[in-house]
Amino acid sequence: MSSFVADTSRRLPRGWAHLGFQFVIWMGFYVVYQVARGAADRSVASAFHNGEWVLRKEQGLGALFEPAVQRVVDTSSIMVTLTSYTYWLSQFAVVGVTLLWVYFRHQEKFAGFRNWLIAANLAGLVGYILMPTAPPRMFPEWGFVDTLGQFSSINHDSGLISFASNPYAAMPSLHAMDALIVGIVMFGLVRSRVAKALWLAWPAWVAFSVISTGNHYWLDVVAGFLLAVATGLALRRVRMLRQQRA
Repeated sequence: MSSFVADTSRRLPRGWAHLGFQFVIWMGFYVVYQVARGAADRSVASAFHNGEWVLRKEQGLGALFEPAVQRVVDTSSIMVTLTSYTYWLSQFAVVGVTLLWVYFRHQEKFAGFRNWLIAANLAGLVGYILMPTAPPRMFPEWGFVDTLGQFSSINHDSGLISFASNPYAAMPSLHAMDALIVGIVMFGLVRSRVAKALWLAWPAWVAFSVISTGNHYWLDVVAGFLLAVATGLALRRVRMLRQQRA
């Protein structure tokens, strides 16, 4: 019995209760996400208006290149598969797995990682409420294609996905934002050069995937990256102030 307890303590640095509390935190965040989704769903006209605003802004900048990227990617079944799976798995599966890995392997870094993700995502959800934005795939007249709807067996109308996802959550891109946070944290924790290179490239690959599948504009990606950096700097400032007061 004593060996079992010792083994459990080694695997769970702060015990089962603490691990369970982390899941409660993320379930709470999911509830907040659904509230934000409901608010966005009631603003469909605004979502399409904002989507067109983003398109015209990119067009005015001479940088409406997403349809061209889509056309290139859609000619390759391999690229369609890779980008589609990246879109579905990057935000929840990869974030969840990396959170667990950091929890078990680098407990001292976990709270900062968790808080950064939560703070950034909550800020992003406020953005969804204030500026619901229809994604590129909803504008075929601008040359966009719903890659997931046409080439994937799983799309936004599939079962639980249609219930859980926010259809008007383009601006900012939480996929890109989470990928940058995960990439930065994991780059600092992994040891091998190959792993570091892969995590460094992760945000760029996710950005390419969400753009090429017609789910985000490049301005969404930029906004997501900026939000990740801004929340990270804000949390760092808070920690510094607390240390000065201690």
